[in-house]
Amino acid sequence: MKIVQLLPELNEGGVERGVVELSRELIKRGFESVVISNGGRLVERLEREGSVHVKVDVCSKNPFSAPWRIFVLYRTLKKIRPDLLHVRSRVPAWMVFFANHCLHLPVVSTVHGFNSVGFYSSIMTKTDHVICVSGAIKDFIQTHYGVPDEKISVIPRGIDLTVFNPSTIDRSFIEAFQTRFGLHDRFVVSTVGRITQLKDLETFIRAVAILKKEIPTIVGLVIGGIREDKHAYAASLQSLCASLELDDTVLFCGSLNNVAEIYALSDVTLSCSKKPESFGRSVAEAIAMNTPVVATRHGGVLDIVQEGVNGYFSAIEDAQDLAQKIRQARMLRFDGHTYIAEHFTLQNMVEKTVKVYRFVASSCR
Repeated sequence: MKIVQLLPELNEGGVERGVVELSRELIKRGFESVVISNGGRLVERLEREGSVHVKVDVCSKNPFSAPWRIFVLYRTLKKIRPDLLHVRSRVPAWMVFFANHCLHLPVVSTVHGFNSVGFYSSIMTKTDHVICVSGAIKDFIQTHYGVPDEKISVIPRGIDLTVFNPSTIDRSFIEAFQTRFGLHDRFVVSTVGRITQLKDLETFIRAVAILKKEIPTIVGLVIGGIREDKHAYAASLQSLCASLELDDTVLFCGSLNNVAEIYALSDVTLSCSKKPESFGRSVAEAIAMNTPVVATRHGGVLDIVQEGVNGYFSAIEDAQDLAQKIRQARMLRFDGHTYIAEHFTLQNMVEKTVKVYRFVASSCR
């Protein structure tokens, strides 16, 4: 069975990493895996693990180039001859909608987020089957688009426990990282993800400033890349740090591959999103590394965090409350790896996704 996944780009992010991981697992199970995107830093890893990448611009929102790009996609799909298409974002979904008119290929979508409600976003529910990454996403699309139960599968994102395993971390990386950034004997709070306004890094920074008065050893790590259109926002965060005298306390470390090690060296990991997270991958990964979390109280993280056990919820855009929850979270001790293994494994995600593929492919014959 040949599966084609389509997403805008293959740079950093939970969706992108999820595509790469699923592709690898499909190969292990005897599937042919093809990914179509506009390219990115994860292409090398994808191909190294056995999948084929085909570069097509399924990223641009330019309406004037859309007809040509749709034709290129049609020609590409006709050459690949897949058994099923899996769209991961709205622009690729619209392009598939038009390119597939003459091909009549079965199509599955995954709704990864709480997209703005409207005609443009509705395309994600117009496929043969819809995968939702959390119960919150299922409720969202049913409320706004009336998608019937039988057309939906809730499949939480899976955590790769061969990577996020406290017993297999790269301790030499941790030692080198701690030495480079002066983290020895520091109280480390981290946040992992692309630098965007939705991640509410301002509240993260202000909470660190509050805690610095009572925990002088605190250091905040911001792990994530900056897209071209986010450099002004990143500069504003740097200015905020300067105004709060946190230049040596909040460290912007850029994009890193060793995310598991970052969680392992952190005392607490934060997810401060203003907008509800569809799942909360960074939260689940941190818990798998036995690191307590604090997350804003909405979205998919409600399915993951056990308050008072492996983390706490904080109020949205409330630095004082976030600081208080960090104080509480630093005292937690738990076996998060076992908890994630029982509820949110990559293997479980793959098996459920393959089941959807087989069901849709057979139904559309």
